[in-house]
Parts: sequence; C-alpha cells; structure tokens
Amino acid sequence: MSLHWLTWAQQLQAIAQNGLTYSQNPFDIERYQKLRQIAAQILAQHTDLEAGAILKGFEQELGYATPKVDVRAAVFREDQILLVKERIDGCWTLPGGWADVGDSPSEAVEREVWEESGYRAKAVKLLAVYDKSRHDHPAYQDYSYKLFFHCQLTGGSPSTSLETDGVGFFPEDQLPPLSLPRVTPAQIARLFEHYRHPDWPTDFD
Repeated sequence: MSLHWLTWAQQLQAIAQNGLTYSQNPFDIERYQKLRQIAAQILAQHTDLEAGAILKGFEQELGYATPKVDVRAAVFREDQILLVKERIDGCWTLPGGWADVGDSPSEAVEREVWEESGYRAKAVKLLAVYDKSRHDHPAYQDYSYKLFFHCQLTGGSPSTSLETDGVGFFPEDQLPPLSLPRVTPAQIARLFEHYRHPDWPTDFD
C-alpha cells in the first residue's frame, strides 16, 4: 500500500530533478536544489537512510525524471520456483534487478537469471507490471516499475555470484525468508497462480 509521505518525497525529487534539468535561472536552480534537500530529509525521517546519502543518490540522477525499471524472472521446475539468496540481506528473491540501457526487457531478465543463478532461461510471457509503491515493499527513494516475466528453463546449473550466495527451487508452501525490497509473498503467490493459469492476461498496476 502506498505511503503518502513516500509518494510526496518521490514527487518532490522528480520536480526538483526536472527543474534542474531545464532551468537556467540561478534563483530557480537554488530553489530546486532546496526542494531536493527537503525530499531527502523526508525520506531520512521515515527510513534508516541518511539524508546525505539520499541526496547524493538524487544528485546522480540527470535528465527528465522517469520511473526506474526492475525486471524479475519467474522460473518454474516441477511446480517449484527459482529463488536466489541475496548477499546484502541474507534473504531470498526472484533473479532480477535494474534493467540496463541497451537491453530489451526480455534480454535484461534473461541476463539476470544467468548472472545470479547460473541457469539459462528464455522469457516467454510478461506476467505483471507493478508500480512498486502500490505493493507491500519497504520504502525506497527511487520510484520504480517492476516487470515480472515467466521464463522457461533452458539449461545451465546452479552457481552463485557477486550478488548472490544461494540458489534453489522452492515449492509455494515452503518459501524461505524473502528479500522484501525485491519481492513480496503476495507477488510470489500471484506468480504461482499465473503458472497454474497460463491463459491469464498480464497484471498491471
């Protein structure tokens, strides 16, 4: 569920970023910089993040502000779903991450599966496009969309990476602790429903 303070902070940051992109008036530039600082302070007040670190992240965002894109793969084998264990928090998630410039969405998710799990997979269907802020993820400074793809296993073998230190397939009723910034139990449950109903249309929002 969306938190009003988070939405407001993200919108303030977007207004500030757009203003700094197009404004040439030094007084307006100063106002937009102050607006960005306020957005960082709002986020810091409600999270464990420091305002300075948040502001530094904001300052690296250039050009017109748009949502970031996070791609996630739902890879099934014998009614179990592929999960990887994140080194950063010790919890499990679907293979995936930020889409890179130059990759199509399907290329991005297939690459993430390979890099994070050691398996090869082919994206065959877009199952869901979610606004992250409208689902039960912890608050985060970036506004993002999450794309969930059904991917068919084509080869490879389990292998860890710089970001992951565990790989496994899990049944729906025996999921390990999930990395909630990346995926929620409700999303995993919905992906299993899509797996059982391949004729369902794509979810959105």
